[in-house]
Amino acid sequence: MTRDDITAAQDVGAPHGVLLERELESLYLVSQILSRSLDFRETLSEVLRVLDDCTRIRHGMISLIDADSGDLLVTALHQSPVPLDPVRYSAGEGVTGAILETSRPLRLCRISDDSRFLDRLGVYDRELPFVGVPIMIGENTVGVLGGQPDDDLDALPQHERFLQMVANLIGQIVRLARKVQDEQSAIRMERDSLRRKVRGEHGFSNMVGHTSVMRLIFDQVRQVAKWNTTVLVRGESGTGKELVANAIHYNSPRANGPLIKLNCAALPDSLLESELFGHEKGAFTGAVNQRKGRFEQAHSGTIFLDEIGDISPAFQAKLLRVLQEGEFERVGGTQTLKVDLRVVAATNRNLEAAVKSGAFREDLYYRLNVMPIVMPPLRERVEDVPDLARYLVNKIARGQGRDLCIDDSALRILMTHDWPGNIRELENCLERAAVMTELGSIGVREISLTGVECSSSPASAIPPDAGAAIDDPDLDERERVIAALKQAGWVQAKAARLLGMTPRQIGYRIQMLHIKVRQF
Repeated sequence: MTRDDITAAQDVGAPHGVLLERELESLYLVSQILSRSLDFRETLSEVLRVLDDCTRIRHGMISLIDADSGDLLVTALHQSPVPLDPVRYSAGEGVTGAILETSRPLRLCRISDDSRFLDRLGVYDRELPFVGVPIMIGENTVGVLGGQPDDDLDALPQHERFLQMVANLIGQIVRLARKVQDEQSAIRMERDSLRRKVRGEHGFSNMVGHTSVMRLIFDQVRQVAKWNTTVLVRGESGTGKELVANAIHYNSPRANGPLIKLNCAALPDSLLESELFGHEKGAFTGAVNQRKGRFEQAHSGTIFLDEIGDISPAFQAKLLRVLQEGEFERVGGTQTLKVDLRVVAATNRNLEAAVKSGAFREDLYYRLNVMPIVMPPLRERVEDVPDLARYLVNKIARGQGRDLCIDDSALRILMTHDWPGNIRELENCLERAAVMTELGSIGVREISLTGVECSSSPASAIPPDAGAAIDDPDLDERERVIAALKQAGWVQAKAARLLGMTPRQIGYRIQMLHIKVRQF
C-alpha cells in the first residue's frame, strides 16, 4: 500500500485496520531514521515529521530531561521552531510534568477539559485530544513524547500503544546519544589533559639556562612561536634543537594541530620522497596501499625536518617547491595536493659553506633561513651546567621512580668537562651516574665512574675552586688535591708537600680520584 493509498483511505474514514497499517509503516520509517542519522536533534525532528505524515498525529513534541536541572526541556517540536528560551516542565507540572512524575501514559479526550494543560507552547488545538507517553531507558523516565491525533476518540488507545512503541525506539537513540556524549566528553577531557601534559613537557619551562645567550634564544622562540615563519635551528648535535622545535609548536596557534618529525639524514632519496610526500597504490614494488606522507600528516600543524643539511641536491629541488607553494604530488600520483603547515628545520652543517661549494641550493637556503636560531654548544655556556644537571637528574629520577640528587662537588666536576656531545652527553653521563648510586645521591665518585674527566684545555675549563685554600673545610678530598695541584703549578711533588703527603701518596690519590693532571 502506498502513502497516497493510506491518505485516501484516511480521508474517507479509514477503519482501524488501515490505521494499524499506517502505524506499521510509521514504525518502519522511524526505525530507518534512527539507524541512519547522526544528528540527534535532526533525528528527533524527522521522527515527528513521520508521525504527522503517516498517522496524522499533529504537533508532535519530544521533551527530554536536562541533566543539570532535572527538568523536562522541549527538545523537538513538529511544524513549529523550538523556542529560543527553553520551555521546561518540572515533575508534576502540567500534563507533561504529570507524565514525568508518574512514568505512565496519559490520554485526554479534549485538552480544554483538563485544567492541568498549561499550553506553554501555544500550538495545540484545545478542542482536540492529546496523548502523551513516557520515554524510558530501563526503569528510568528520560523524557515525554506527545501529540494530537485527529482521528475519532475510539482510536486513542491504539494511538497510545503506537506512541509507546515509538517512545521505546526513541529511548534507545537517547541512550546511545548519551553514551556517545559521555565518551566524547571523556575523550575531550583526556585530550585536554594530554595537551596540558605535552605543553608542560615541551614548554619554555623545559628550556633550561640563565646565560645571556640562552635568554636571547628564549626571547627569539617566544616571538617566532606567534607567527607562521619558517625557522631554521642551527647548532651542534645534542644542543637541544628538537626541544626548540617542540617549544615553538606547542606555544603557537598551531598547537592543537599535529607535530610531525622526520630525520632527513636517516633515509636515502628514494625512501625520503615517499616518506615526505606519500605514495599511491602500485607506485613501486611493495606499495600495496595508498599512503599519506609526512607533509599531509602535518596539515594544519608543524613539520620538523631534522638534519636538513644532509639531503641531496636532487631532492632539494623537490623540497623547495613544497616550501614555496605548499604543493606536491604523491609518488606515482598526478593529483596536486596542497597543505597548510609550518616548517621548522634543523641542521648541524655549515650551510653557507655548502652553498659556496654547490652542495646546497642557494634558493633553498634562503627559503629555510628566514628565522635562524643558533643553539650554543654546552662548553660555551658552562654556567648553565648546574641548572641543566639538576633538571636532568630530576627527569631521570621520575623515569627510575625514586628520589635522586646531585652534590655540589659533582657539579663542579661537570663544569670542568668540555662536553663534546653537549646536553645529550651530559644526560647520558648523569643517567650512568644514577645507575651507580644506591643511596640516590650523585657525588664525585659516581661522576668519576662514568669516565668524565676534567678538560685539559685551560681556556675551556672553568675551575670552580680556583684560588680556594687547601684547608677550606668545604672542600672534599678530590677538590683539596686539585686545589693543591693548581697552587703548585701541577707539580705533584710540590703539591704533596703542601698537603703533608709523600709523592707516592698524592700519586695514589690522583689515580684513585680520577684526576687528570695537566701537562705544561
